[in-house]
Amino acid sequence: MLTALRRLAGTWVAKILFVMLILSFAIWGIEDVVRNLGRDTAVARVGGEPIELPEAQASARREMARIARQMGNRFEPDDNIRRAVAAQALEQLIADRALRAEARRLGIGAPAEAVRNSVFAIPGLRGADGTFSRPILDSFLRQNELNEPQFLQVVASDLLRQQLAGAVRSGAAGPDVMSAPLLAWLMERRAAEVVAVNTAAMPDPEPPTEAQLRRYQENNPARFSSPEYREAVIAVVSSEAVAAEIEVPDAELAAAYEQRRAQYDTPERRALRQAVVPNEAAAREIAQAWRGGAEFPAIEAAATAADGSAADLGLLDRATLPLANVADAAFAAPDGGVTDPVQSPFGWHVLKVERIEPAAVRTLAEVRDELRAEVAHDRALDLAYQRANRVEDALAGGTPLAEVAQRFGAQVATVTLDSTGRDPENAVVALPVPEAQRADLLRAVFAARQGDAPRMTEMGDAFVAVELRAVTPPALRPFESVQGSLTTAFIADARRRAAEERAAALLAAVRGGKTMAEAAEEAGFTAQRMGPFGRNPQQAGTLPPELLAPLFEARVGDVTMAETRTGFAVAQLSEVIPFNPATDPLGMGRMRSEIEQSMQDELEEQYAIALRGRADVRINRSLLDQVTGR
Repeated sequence: MLTALRRLAGTWVAKILFVMLILSFAIWGIEDVVRNLGRDTAVARVGGEPIELPEAQASARREMARIARQMGNRFEPDDNIRRAVAAQALEQLIADRALRAEARRLGIGAPAEAVRNSVFAIPGLRGADGTFSRPILDSFLRQNELNEPQFLQVVASDLLRQQLAGAVRSGAAGPDVMSAPLLAWLMERRAAEVVAVNTAAMPDPEPPTEAQLRRYQENNPARFSSPEYREAVIAVVSSEAVAAEIEVPDAELAAAYEQRRAQYDTPERRALRQAVVPNEAAAREIAQAWRGGAEFPAIEAAATAADGSAADLGLLDRATLPLANVADAAFAAPDGGVTDPVQSPFGWHVLKVERIEPAAVRTLAEVRDELRAEVAHDRALDLAYQRANRVEDALAGGTPLAEVAQRFGAQVATVTLDSTGRDPENAVVALPVPEAQRADLLRAVFAARQGDAPRMTEMGDAFVAVELRAVTPPALRPFESVQGSLTTAFIADARRRAAEERAAALLAAVRGGKTMAEAAEEAGFTAQRMGPFGRNPQQAGTLPPELLAPLFEARVGDVTMAETRTGFAVAQLSEVIPFNPATDPLGMGRMRSEIEQSMQDELEEQYAIALRGRADVRINRSLLDQVTGR
């Protein structure tokens, strides 16, 4: 048999079949390679530099997450929104590439030390002690799907942007030809005759019938319906719960103490007062007077007379004083002592030591419990992240959330609640997260879609997954349970309509030629002169704020009407009081600053557009839809 096969393999027919088989494998077995042969896999190129699909997708996800955090449960993205967010995220990446290309062209860079200092200066990355916190940075990176090199690139790009944009923004100036008219417009005052028609003053209508109330409920379903309720399973992997499982050996505790020793060392601090004058002779006279027992007010007067100044610096350590020679002199003097004059770029300094607080060191024994909790918390963050990943993997395999939570020791709760966190009996539902994350969890529950697989999401120091089981849509409440509320609302609406009709009649009378006083008296109301008032609601005085906009759009003699918090108001503009900008130099200065800020923002925007145009941007439209990840 084998001999026959070998003979067949040597024939032309077999060779042709073999070639066809190779071609079939080449086409169908490595389909992706053949299809993409000669095609660009980058979503966009900026000056030839590619923006690959994974980078664009990650940027779009971060932008979508940012918008979701801002909008809360009101944010329900459809395909159009996802495409718009993806396009915006791609534009941000393009702008970043164009900015970096321009910086390279100009020879501008962001040194590693500057990037490091910038990271350490970010307030959101500081711990409770005010110093840079690595665990907080790690949590931030996980939450934003960034690794450390990517984050440092973002910081470096921002430093480049500050350098380039700062040069562009420095050319803006607010001219008086713009500042003066704008200030005059802003500070203009007006006065008006106003009549208030209060809803509470309207007579009660006829008592409504049951049929009227039922129809009123049907016409106002949102006011007399139960809210949407959702039943959800919530699983939480929290660093607090994980920390309780962690044992910190004494050796590790001692090592952590040495690493954080500066946190427990309090340097020597001194309460200092200082006089600074422009010449040495005056400084020596002040030092002599101070040593002779002169009080601080006399030192202040002497410094001022010598064209200098004096100040109480408060309680400072050596590192807080920016001038090394001044700090050396201050910390060499005894308690109650006065230093010899010390020269700096600011003049001649004389300092008096009012009080000394010696340095103190908290020992390991004193901080053992506090340090143990910190170390356990730091380790718990990483362990919680690892455990959340294992939960995520199990959920991806189709295991129900409650089962996965039990397997990995996560807290789990099944709740039924509305968007405010209350159950059908109006009781507050307990949730397995701290109070600070309660609103975030509620948004997550009401952003979830039935049938979607749950995913772990970071919330503070915890990871949370939500599985939506059921949705009970809003429904009209039983008539009997809301009959009293219906009656109250029906009567209030009737009074409101009556007030609106009376106000409209008053408006028509004034427009028909009557004065405001005459029309008000005939209708049983009183006209009141209000003003002068400004455009700002805080400057409106007793004028209903709802009237401000229409009155500042009106001409003298025009009459207008607006609904207010208490009913309706009719107003007739009686006077316009102009403002002279020359009488307010401080106001002119503020207006110039505002105009400059606006011009700077516009210049920076135009600069970014120009950089984009110069960068030879090419977008791969065929890949753009894939940026949404859908």
